[in-house]
Amino acid sequence: MTNDPRFPPAWFAGLIATGWGLCQQQTGAHYDKLPRCVMGGAMRIALYQPEIAGNVGAILRLAACFQVPVDIIMPTGFAFSDAKLKRAAMDYGQAADVTRHANFDAFLSIQRGAGRRIALMSSHAATRLPEVAFRADDVLLMGSEGAGVPDDVRDLADIRVRIPMAPGFRSLNIAVSTGIAVAEALRQTGGFPD
Repeated sequence: MTNDPRFPPAWFAGLIATGWGLCQQQTGAHYDKLPRCVMGGAMRIALYQPEIAGNVGAILRLAACFQVPVDIIMPTGFAFSDAKLKRAAMDYGQAADVTRHANFDAFLSIQRGAGRRIALMSSHAATRLPEVAFRADDVLLMGSEGAGVPDDVRDLADIRVRIPMAPGFRSLNIAVSTGIAVAEALRQTGGFPD
């Protein structure tokens, strides 16, 4: 599996979660310089088959700063060794708590087993972000940049949420949308780090 170009290199994977929030320490002297957190009951960000390395890197930086674990639902549209991913995540990527899932079914099984609610962020959703009452352990599911999520994934979401925008605009960048959604959900649930 380590020969797979999509497997995260050591600089990126400060922690690789192997299920239920348990993580493996990576080797190397510089990994101990950044704080790490393992939050089994915390809010999570989930990325459904992301396509653009720079967006994922920016989201990992956001996740590290806000101490929100990230689930990446495979496959991705880029190799994890992509320089754009490293550049966008900067040194923060190694502090992110990341779990990779082979597919959506594997991801959903873990989330349902933990009793988590899936909140799909979608520009087509009827419920506006300010109208949602988030829970502290919600999973904020972001679709892929080009296609969003398929209908069967959309139908499995517990809530479908839209970020309101001015008329005539279709969507925001996924990293920007993730930041807006996570900030609102953390504000509501008192989940911002001290």
